[in-house]
Amino acid sequence: MTVLLPGPGGGLRSYEPRTEPRAVAPGTPFTSRTVLSAAHVVADPFADAGPGSPAAVDWDATLAFRRHLWSHGLGVAEAMDTAQRGMGLDWAGAAELIRRSAAEAKAVGGEIACGAGTDQITAGSLPEIRRAYEEQLALVEESGSRAILMASRALAATASGPEDYLEVYGHLLRQAAQPVILHWLGPMFDPALEGYWGSADLDAATEVFLDVIAAHPDKVDGIKVSLLDAGREVALRRRLPDGVRCYTGDDFHYPELIAGDERGFSHALLGVFDPLGPLAAEAVRVLDTGDTAGFREILDPSVELARHLFEPPTRFYKTGVVLLAWLAGHQEHFAMVGGLQTARSLPHLARAYELADRLGLFPDPERAETRMKTLLALYGVSS
Repeated sequence: MTVLLPGPGGGLRSYEPRTEPRAVAPGTPFTSRTVLSAAHVVADPFADAGPGSPAAVDWDATLAFRRHLWSHGLGVAEAMDTAQRGMGLDWAGAAELIRRSAAEAKAVGGEIACGAGTDQITAGSLPEIRRAYEEQLALVEESGSRAILMASRALAATASGPEDYLEVYGHLLRQAAQPVILHWLGPMFDPALEGYWGSADLDAATEVFLDVIAAHPDKVDGIKVSLLDAGREVALRRRLPDGVRCYTGDDFHYPELIAGDERGFSHALLGVFDPLGPLAAEAVRVLDTGDTAGFREILDPSVELARHLFEPPTRFYKTGVVLLAWLAGHQEHFAMVGGLQTARSLPHLARAYELADRLGLFPDPERAETRMKTLLALYGVSS
């Protein structure tokens, strides 16, 4: 059987899907790296939710996907940008997601860390931004989860310079009940975060970021760096205080950053591990044995898919992630909160299907093929 797929230059081409999935069994957590997958939310397609309405979430399917990740030994990074924070999922929806996922993690013994930000406000004074952060941090801690302090659009818009970041983050870290993960999300993921840490000069911003950590090393479990710049991440990783971990958020260079070098390595907190979860778990278990070459042999081929999903405009990578979840059978539809399923072109989606199929990511390749043909037919492609 073949599938007719549209290409970027127009026209159709034949693709022959694989007939067998890659065999990957569930397993226990890892020993050499901490690996968290940022996870998407499953929309409720039957909800009468129009543009600007609160997100309607299928909670059963959303939690089932988290159980899938936990079954492979991965941790879950909850209510992050992969879950469409600020792109369809508001704070009320995120708060409910945190409460439900944290309870599910406790029930099944899964690792979880949850995002705390300021998205209940769009702008405000520094005291108002602190209060917004405090509200979310309190909810995350009350849920029993570790906190990830997310970058704040409101702070980026309000801060007059580095001193405001030092003041706000210092205030939050002093009151945090346990060490948190600090998240530096680059403007390729969210243009509203341009100039975060008080400067558009990344070297200057890095110094402010390190100053925040150095002032409170006992309150920082680690940092998540999402700048898509491997060299910058390595340089930053080497300057962290002892005991502060680097979690790569680089969806372009993750195999080399996780593998590391003679001076250290990165742990992982990645959106691309949502579709790659079982494959990533298999690779890290090989790395646990000390076999770095074997780890790279498994994971390196996935980079082409990752770079495709996260191509500019990068913030719309969630559309490809949800497409692959539907094709893999983790949900029964290709709908997203906020209607974001329309954010990528048909050629982009077709290429994502092809690359994922080549990797053997679909547990049932025939089902994935049938669903892809259904999507293509909606656009007038007859196979």
